[in-house]
Amino acid sequence: MSFSLNLKDRGTEYISLDPNASSTLPALDADSLEFLDICYRTLCAVMFNHLSSGHPGGSVSSGRIVESLIYRQMQYDISNPMDRSADIISYSAGHKTLGLYAMWACRNEIVQQSHKDLLPQVSQQLRLEDLLGFRKNPTTKTPLFLQFNAKPLDGHPTPQTPFVWLSTGVSGVGVAASTGLALTLKDMYGEDAPMVHILEGEGGMTPGRVAESLAAAASSGLDNIIFHLDWNQASIDSEAVTREGKTAGDYVQWDPCELLFVQGFNVIYVPDGFNFAQIREAQEKAKALNNGRPTGIVYRTIKGWKYGIEGAKSHGAGHKFYSEEYQQALQPFEQKLGLTFPRFEGEKTPERVEKAYYDSLMIIRKAFESNPALTRHLGDWVADCKQRHEASPRRFRKDAPELDKLYQDKAISPTQRPASCTYDIGSPQTLRACLAHSLNHVNRLTNGAVLSAAADLYGSTNISSISDGFAPGFWHPTKNPEARLFSAGGIAEDAMGGICSGISTMGYQIGVGSSYGAFIAPLNTICAKTHGIGQQSLRHRLPGEPNKTFVIVCGHAGVKTGEDGPTHAEPQALQVLQENFPGDVMISLTPWDPNELWPLTAESLIQRPAVIAAFVTRPSEIILDRKALGLASAEHSVKGVYKLMESNGTPDATIVYQGSEVAYAFATGVLPRLKEKGINLDVYYISSVELFDRLNEQEKKQIFPYSSAASAMMITGFTAATTYRWTMSERGREHTLYPWKKGEFLGSGPGDACLEQAGMHAEAQWDVIQSFVAGK
Repeated sequence: MSFSLNLKDRGTEYISLDPNASSTLPALDADSLEFLDICYRTLCAVMFNHLSSGHPGGSVSSGRIVESLIYRQMQYDISNPMDRSADIISYSAGHKTLGLYAMWACRNEIVQQSHKDLLPQVSQQLRLEDLLGFRKNPTTKTPLFLQFNAKPLDGHPTPQTPFVWLSTGVSGVGVAASTGLALTLKDMYGEDAPMVHILEGEGGMTPGRVAESLAAAASSGLDNIIFHLDWNQASIDSEAVTREGKTAGDYVQWDPCELLFVQGFNVIYVPDGFNFAQIREAQEKAKALNNGRPTGIVYRTIKGWKYGIEGAKSHGAGHKFYSEEYQQALQPFEQKLGLTFPRFEGEKTPERVEKAYYDSLMIIRKAFESNPALTRHLGDWVADCKQRHEASPRRFRKDAPELDKLYQDKAISPTQRPASCTYDIGSPQTLRACLAHSLNHVNRLTNGAVLSAAADLYGSTNISSISDGFAPGFWHPTKNPEARLFSAGGIAEDAMGGICSGISTMGYQIGVGSSYGAFIAPLNTICAKTHGIGQQSLRHRLPGEPNKTFVIVCGHAGVKTGEDGPTHAEPQALQVLQENFPGDVMISLTPWDPNELWPLTAESLIQRPAVIAAFVTRPSEIILDRKALGLASAEHSVKGVYKLMESNGTPDATIVYQGSEVAYAFATGVLPRLKEKGINLDVYYISSVELFDRLNEQEKKQIFPYSSAASAMMITGFTAATTYRWTMSERGREHTLYPWKKGEFLGSGPGDACLEQAGMHAEAQWDVIQSFVAGK
């Protein structure tokens, strides 16, 4: 049996370069690139030697790919690292960060010596001196680190580094987020979209979210993606990651060309990934392709090439400190350029190691100074990248979204409810639909700045309603450019979260992804973390830069999704995200009443966290007359914790609620009995822990004093771990109700039946409240 792919039907191209047919580079070009590369590779060796940390192998094997890109192919302005209209290179392969820093420092030094006037302010540069901060903590106090105000460079890429937009390196998240970058740029700029060059290795293609992301990129027609694959066949533990010809792979049985091709990419194969002529030819051919498909270039390389350690052993390890092997790795540079690196003698103190490191960096500087013609030629290329970029300025497409409208003064307010988010008392509504109504209002206000996706649950989680008023179907740059829903590759929560974070990163749009809360909360924890890291680290070089928000819709949340059983209707999802992120990164929302969705959504967007995670249930609920019931208005929810019902004088007890299912049971089944029996309670509701934590300390104490926590019990639709902050007494915790209190997963069935099984339905709540009030 044989199998073949019909390229014509798929609309893609496969090009395998003939190694004998590539044009020879002009002598000065070839000499300049070879000079650059020996400086770069040697700098990689120097960095690892003095830190004994990093990933030299992949940094070396990918070097020539990147050198060709940033000196010859890309359009960008070295003077303006924050230019969002420039081409981007995204180090999805975050373990190549040692190489990223070495490459950036070489380029900076070249421009410093050849076109100094092009460099931006120091905070927007990455200098050779900044390499003193490689894998160093900001608290480092060694003399030269302080003298040169070196940047503390993280072990994997973050936007603290100029020209880096994403925090990457986490099991394929970089590919997903880079796809999101390409999507938002394609939507904003149309045919004039900046290119997004994604750098990855074959090991980095094995995570599932990468296949999902590639599928989304191809299905969405992101022809502004060029995926550069450093195929060196070596990971941490394997020397044969993928299949190659008749040789089986240790981990996967495709080769990178096949995977890219099956996902819908054009593919260009480069047999020698160290041959500058082949590299340039492939990159030129990729730019010339015009069939509306993303393109992958697969370069066959050797990990650790000419470093002295090759293959898997060079992945996260290198030569020992000033060993003979390290000195041998320096010899090609020393012999070719007539320069000698210092040798280390004496006690290995942090200060002496730093001084030796700095002296070695100065040898790299001297190499560029000693070869002015080659340095100038390389600098002219960087200047030409700027000139080409300025000669063809990129402009937004006609009627492009305008997210800035959202953040104009009084554009939205939690106390001013749009008509589309106003619901009649007694009408049936769902939390998920009301969240969609809120985001749809934002979408209309901003002319389509909300791009949304779901894990094959667009209608089920009401995500499709966010795009009401726009073109139906999935977004595509040529076939359906006005649609506001995008395809995330199917049931693909992993990739979807990363793509949404990338969409939001540019600040042009808000990415929204949705699935069952039980699935999307744990699966999006990683991309929420990397997005938060990215947003915070950017402020190290751009103080005051606001967060760019993306939204995780934890749909069908909680016990009332009981028909789907315990695999889907489970309470754990909240504790994965709530209070699990530092500072201003996360706002989780746990509304109970559909009327709370507008004020909570509006307040959260105004607060501008990196991530909003909204937990919304599936069933329809009746809009209650809160005023008639003696309950606080829905607008009180913006405080995060509020007194849903206030006692008349000294309360008989304090009860805290969190979760729509238990709050509705209280409002409809417990509240009438309290009034009948004359039981006097303070009842609090937790609508957002993070909104509450953003209040000043005085206001927090006024709303929920310690005395309340010391005397309260809680009824929650989530886990016991989410209750401890609000119930400080042993007795309060003994009376607290939560879904798994009986020590078992709940069964299937209607939500009310599952609540009863959990012992949290109205009757059970009434019994435990009576017991608590009675002091039993």
